Amino acid sequence: MATATASSPVRDTGIGALLRHRAIGKLLLLAVAAAVLVPIVNAKWASGAWPDALTVDLTEPLGRTSDWIIDNRDSHPLFIYFFGHVSNAIVLSVRGVYLVLLAAGWAGVTVAAGLVAWRVAGVKLAVTASAAFAVCGLLGMWVPTMQTLALMIVAVIASVVLGLLLGLAGGLNDRVFRILRPVLDTMQVLPAYAYLLPFALVFGMGVPAAIIATVVYAAPPMARLTALGLRGADGGVMEAVTSLGATGRQRLFSARLPLARKELLLGVNQTIMMALSMAVIASVIGAGGLGDRVYQALSSVDVGQALAAGIPIVLLAVVLDRVTGAAGERMGAPAAGSASPLRGWRGWSLVAAVTVVAALAARFADRVDWPTGWVVNIAPPVNTAKEWMVDHIYTGVPVVGGTADWASHFTTWILNPARDGLQGLPWWSVLLIVAALAWLIGTWQTALTAVAAMGAIGVLGVWNKSLDTLAQVIAGVAVTLVLGFAVGIAASRSKRFERMLRPVLDVFQTMPQFVYLIPVVALFGVGRAPAVAAAVVYALPAVVRITTQGLRQVDAAAMESSRSLGATGWQQLRKVQLPLARPALMLALNQGVVLVLAVVVIGGLVGGGALGYDVVFGIAQGDLATGLVAGVAIVCLGLMLDRVTQPTERRTKKGA
Repeated sequence: MATATASSPVRDTGIGALLRHRAIGKLLLLAVAAAVLVPIVNAKWASGAWPDALTVDLTEPLGRTSDWIIDNRDSHPLFIYFFGHVSNAIVLSVRGVYLVLLAAGWAGVTVAAGLVAWRVAGVKLAVTASAAFAVCGLLGMWVPTMQTLALMIVAVIASVVLGLLLGLAGGLNDRVFRILRPVLDTMQVLPAYAYLLPFALVFGMGVPAAIIATVVYAAPPMARLTALGLRGADGGVMEAVTSLGATGRQRLFSARLPLARKELLLGVNQTIMMALSMAVIASVIGAGGLGDRVYQALSSVDVGQALAAGIPIVLLAVVLDRVTGAAGERMGAPAAGSASPLRGWRGWSLVAAVTVVAALAARFADRVDWPTGWVVNIAPPVNTAKEWMVDHIYTGVPVVGGTADWASHFTTWILNPARDGLQGLPWWSVLLIVAALAWLIGTWQTALTAVAAMGAIGVLGVWNKSLDTLAQVIAGVAVTLVLGFAVGIAASRSKRFERMLRPVLDVFQTMPQFVYLIPVVALFGVGRAPAVAAAVVYALPAVVRITTQGLRQVDAAAMESSRSLGATGWQQLRKVQLPLARPALMLALNQGVVLVLAVVVIGGLVGGGALGYDVVFGIAQGDLATGLVAGVAIVCLGLMLDRVTQPTERRTKKGA
C-alpha cells in the first residue's frame, strides 16, 4: 500500500488544496484581517471622516514658496543664469520656426507638407497632407495653425532628443533601466493637466512653460520605446558583431540602433501625438495657437468658433500620425521603384527646391498670407445648428427626453449616488478596499503602493474632492467598458464591421483631449455629466481596439476544439474567448481607467468640479497651494487606479 502511494500519490482535493490556491488564500487572509482590523479602527475613528490629525496643511509653506518664486523670478541668480537662459532659448527657437513658416507662406507650407508626406508615405498621404493644411486656411485658422506647428516642431525635437538620451542610458545599462522604469510608469499614468502649474509658476505664463511641460509629458514614450528596442536587439546578431571585434560604440551604431529602428520611429510617432495633445492643453498657461482659440471659445460657450479651431487640430493629428506611422512601416522594406523615382538626398533636394519655388512664387504674387476671400466662416452656421439642437433635442423631446435630460438623469441617478456612497464610506474602509483589490490582482508591494497613494490624498486634505473625481472616473469607466466590450466583441466577430469601424477609431484616437469637450458642451451644456461623456468618447477607441485584438488572438486550436464539441457562438465567446483573452481585457480596463481620468480632470473646464476645478483655479489665479495640491492628488489617484487595475509582472509570470 505504501508502494502504491509513493508511485501514484493521491491528489489532494480537500481544504488543503483550496487553501493552496493563491486567490482563495488571499481572500481568507483578507477576511481574517478585516475581522481583526475593522472593529479596532471603527472604535477609534467611528465618524468615518478623514481625521484632522492625519492631515497636513500645505497652504502656508506652498504660499511662501509661491511668493518667493514670484518675488525672485527676475532677480535671483538661479532664474537669471539658468531658467532665464532656458526660457530665452525656447522663445528664440519657437519664434525662429514660426517666422520661417510665415516666410514660406501658405503655398510653401502646403507644398512642403505634401512633398514630405510623398517622400515618406506615398501619393495618397501627400494629397491628404496638402488638403489638411488647405482646410486650415479655409477655416481662417492659418496663423494659429502655424503657431501650434512652431510649438510642435520645437517641443518634438526636444522631446525626441531627451527621450533618446534617456532610452540609450536605460537600454545599455540595467541599473539605469531599473531606475527609469518606475519613473516612466508613473509619468505614463499622470494626466496632462498635472504638469502645467509648476512650470507656469517657475517660467511664468507663456510659451516657455508650455514647451517645458510638453517636453516632460511627451518624452517618456520615446525613452521607453528606445530602451525596449535596444534591449530587444537580436542576441545572435549582437554576438556575431561582438565576435568580429566591434567596440561598444560600433555595436551601438552598426547593430543595436538599426535593429531598433522600428521602435524608434514608433517612439517618434507617439511623442508627436502626445506633444500635440499637450501643446493644445498648454494653451491654458498661454501657449497660444489653436489650443488658445479652443479654450477661449469654450470659455464663452462659442461652439462654432471652438469647432473651427478644433478641426485643424484633428487634421494636424491625423496627418502627423499617418505620415510617421507609414514611415515606420516602410522602414527597412525595399523601396518600390514606381513610388519614388528619386531616392536619398536627391529626393529631399527636390522637395526643398519645389518648396522654395512655391514660396517665392507666392511672395512675388503678394499671396504670402492666406487670402481672406478664401476663408469660410463656419461659426455662424454651427452656432445656428447648436441653437436648433438646444431648441429641439436639448430638452423636451417626447418619450426619450433631450440631451440635457440625459445629463441630468445621469448626474442624479449615477454620479450623485456614486459620489455620496464613496464619501459616506469610512476613510479606513476605502483604504482597506484599495489594499484588497490591489493585492488580489498583484502583490503586497502593489497593494502598499496603492494604499500609500490613496493615503497621501487624505493627508493633503482633499479627500472628499478626490472621491468626487473617483466617482466620475468609476462611472465613466463603467460606461466605457460596457460600450467598448460590446463594440469590440462585435468587431472581433465581423471583419466587415471592423473595417468600417477602423477609420472612425483612427480619427478618434488621434484627436487631442481638448477637442472632445467641444461636442459635449454643445449637446449637454456644462457640468459633471458632460465631462464624463467626453472622457467616455476619448477612452472608447482604445478599449475597442484592445478588446478586438485580444479576442482575435485567442488560440485557433481552442476555438476549433470547442466547435467540434458542438459549442454555439455564444458558448465559444463566454467559455473560450473571454477567459483566454483575460489579459487583453484587463489591459483594456487599465487603459480605460487612465484615459478616463485624463479627460475627467480636464472636465474642470466645463464644470466637472472636484480636483479638475482646483487645478483650473490654481492655474488661473496663480494659487500654488490649491493647484499643486490638486495636481499631486490627481497623480496619486492615477497611480492608485493603475495599480488596482493592472496585474503585476510577478503575478503574471507565476500564472496565478
